[in-house]
Amino acid sequence: MYGLGQGVEMDEEKETSHLEAAAIGGHPIARYNLAMDEWENGTLARAIKHLTIAASNGYDPSLKHLKQGYVEGLISKEDFAAALKAHQAA
Repeated sequence: MYGLGQGVEMDEEKETSHLEAAAIGGHPIARYNLAMDEWENGTLARAIKHLTIAASNGYDPSLKHLKQGYVEGLISKEDFAAALKAHQAA
């Protein structure tokens, strides 16, 4: 809502705060959205952590982005393998 200004004034800080709370509560889509924000901001290490956690909760788009990062050489083989294993166990 806050990120798009739907029914409320746009506020990126509030959007991030709500996403963080949801991610801490185990919501994989919120974790994925935080990852996309971090990726766009160039903080790839944080993005990869968020994607890995979301993938370990079974969220397929996270694994897809991790695979893309691996193919592009942004993610190590070991990190991708660990995320894949965790995703399969979810």
